Amino acid sequence: MNEDLQPQHAEERVPLRIDRSWLESFRARIDHNGPWDDWTLFQLAYEAEQARLVKSFDELQCLTHLTSVEPLPHQLDTARKVLHEMRGRAILADEVGLGKTIEAGLILKEYMVRDLVKRTLILVPASLVLQWVRELNHKFGIAAVAQKKPYHWQSEVVVASMDTAKREPHRSILMEQEYDMIIIDEAHKLKNRKTTNYQFIMQLRKKFCLLLTATPVQNDMNELYNLITLLKPGQLGRHGEYSANYVADKRIPKNEGGLQQELSKVMIRNRRGEGGVHFTKRIVKNIPLTLSAEEQALYDGVTTFVKEQYKANGGDLGSMFSMITLQREVCSSRDAVFLTLVNLSKKLAEDSPIRNKIWELVDLIKGIKENTKAETAMNLIREMNEKVIVFTEYRATQEYLMQYFSNHGLLAVPYRGGMNRGKKDWMMDLFRGRAQVMIATEAGGEGINLQFCHHMINFDLPWNPMRVEQRIGRVHRLGQTNDVKIYNLSTRGTIEEHILNLLHEKINMFEMVIGRLDMILERFEEQGSLERNLSRILMEASSKEDIEREVHSLGQSLNSIRNQVHNDKTIQAKDEQRAAVQSFLNQYSTEAEA
Repeated sequence: MNEDLQPQHAEERVPLRIDRSWLESFRARIDHNGPWDDWTLFQLAYEAEQARLVKSFDELQCLTHLTSVEPLPHQLDTARKVLHEMRGRAILADEVGLGKTIEAGLILKEYMVRDLVKRTLILVPASLVLQWVRELNHKFGIAAVAQKKPYHWQSEVVVASMDTAKREPHRSILMEQEYDMIIIDEAHKLKNRKTTNYQFIMQLRKKFCLLLTATPVQNDMNELYNLITLLKPGQLGRHGEYSANYVADKRIPKNEGGLQQELSKVMIRNRRGEGGVHFTKRIVKNIPLTLSAEEQALYDGVTTFVKEQYKANGGDLGSMFSMITLQREVCSSRDAVFLTLVNLSKKLAEDSPIRNKIWELVDLIKGIKENTKAETAMNLIREMNEKVIVFTEYRATQEYLMQYFSNHGLLAVPYRGGMNRGKKDWMMDLFRGRAQVMIATEAGGEGINLQFCHHMINFDLPWNPMRVEQRIGRVHRLGQTNDVKIYNLSTRGTIEEHILNLLHEKINMFEMVIGRLDMILERFEEQGSLERNLSRILMEASSKEDIEREVHSLGQSLNSIRNQVHNDKTIQAKDEQRAAVQSFLNQYSTEAEA
């Protein structure tokens, strides 16, 4: 055999060297039970690995990144639905106070955590810009910035007002951008597709889009079509197809089941009366006032004047807007009445006999030396000795109250539409930190959160119940820890007394959940709006007894509808099918400031 093929039996020896110092150290650790690696570091490493695990595709990954907010179940459900079923394009239409901003923040954070969204544009009313920035930064850890200069548009998450964004040079800058997500608050302002706002949003390039509004439909079924087309073009087909399939009349849908099915693909509406959402109580106190002889004379004089003009106009309510406004203002303050009278006078010819009657009313105003309502409100505020928001419909009343409270040593701040963003934020900070009173109008109070305040005075009462609810929603919302106390001032012997009785005694609206109020008003308004009915009663009644009888009859109708909604199982079952559609057909505008 060839010697080269003989097996090799020699073993290669590998030298082994043991570090005796390490061995001795290890034996010493065993003898003394340590020290070992830091357990805290091990835990952190373990938790980091756990956090990276995604147990389910439906799981919201952003929750582990939130430290300053604990979302409620309905908010989590909304976020999951938008993420998994609506593919990031949805109308968030929760009722007032249920936290649409939190839902939007959750959705945005989730997309950012999943690395699906980097660039985001958030368009809101000017008064809410800094509120959005604070909430996104503090509650969600999202580095949002408020747009102030053109270069701010390059930030990853920008919050700006719609009015700024649509103007040049900002508009051109935004048209060149591509956004992963656009969020629009108070989106009902986009209801008209002919407006520059609507066209502007339509042209922005966006992958995901959220529209936030508590009232997606206010006056017309077309508003619903416009919003959904803005969100998902083609979802409801062409406009003609939509009208043929789903619209019976301007405010009346047909094929409600089919329309509800289409809405459920793009719209989510949570109600106060549903689920386990807890709200504090509402404690309502009605405070009737007796006017002075001079104030009563002005009220009677204005009422007579308005009725005369109504008759002279052939009983046409449609052309009596300024007169109806005058009748409502006289229940608020002499200052509000004065301005309207002067403006009416300027529109008339110098030889018009109506001008003489107007100046007779002005003479009555000059004879009034006191304000019963203002004095009552001041005494209430002093008794409370806590922060309180006072709501009025009229700018002139607001300015009068500012002066009146100042003269009597009460520190108050105004809040109204027309103020720029900086001034509104300043007023909010002053109210939160120093002032006891905020005097606000409806337009000024839109969208603001005042959970740190739980007293509210209705200095004058809107004839529109939904506006009253909007006021209450500023303080009675998620995050409010105290029972909310609502004080309604009403003047005896005026239409205001009857309206308060109607709202409080007949339909119990101050304690009612807003969703149920929606249903009652929708059914009632098949015969005409509540405001229009009240105006007609006031114009056509020949005595106070007639007004009382007619308002009582109106209340009976509302009460009957309320009882049906509450008790009739058949109607309730039908309402469950119709609620998603009908609750949006609220013809009352929540935006307008008289």
